Amino acid sequence: MTGLALRLVVLLALTSCSSEIYLREGVTDGDTFYLSHNALVDADPVLQSWGSYSLTRSVCQLQIGGDNPARASSFECELTARRHLVESWVDHQSEEPWVSDPYLDSLSNVHAAGYLPEYVAYYLNRQQWQLPSDLDNGDFEVWRRQYLRRHKAETRLTGSWNYARKVNVIH
Repeated sequence: MTGLALRLVVLLALTSCSSEIYLREGVTDGDTFYLSHNALVDADPVLQSWGSYSLTRSVCQLQIGGDNPARASSFECELTARRHLVESWVDHQSEEPWVSDPYLDSLSNVHAAGYLPEYVAYYLNRQQWQLPSDLDNGDFEVWRRQYLRRHKAETRLTGSWNYARKVNVIH
């Protein structure tokens, strides 16, 4: 079993499927992340890469915690999830070199150039994030203008948040 497959198995153990989705202000809320059924049965490399992202991000959000982990966010959380996304994509491409996805290929180039932290800060920044002081924004801006013209960041969650069903135990 490859390292990626093992990571996915461990992360899958933390999730399950649910038919109910709770929305607030158009965003799913909850304290439990449910991986989509498609991600469990479809071996598509793009879907599996985004599954890795979704699970990594949800685990990080659960670690941040709070009343509604679905809304938890940090720079490190997003950076770690994007790193897993790229690593998963690169692993899939090494096994199937013909697969391609415009966004994932671009993100792989960002990672290969060493600008993934700067990318996350520039394209995905949230007001509440604390950004590291060592970001190379100047060099990234020059690189970005050359290689990421008209680029738009994407996020494709392969699951949803929901509230875990509470089991009442009567003694």
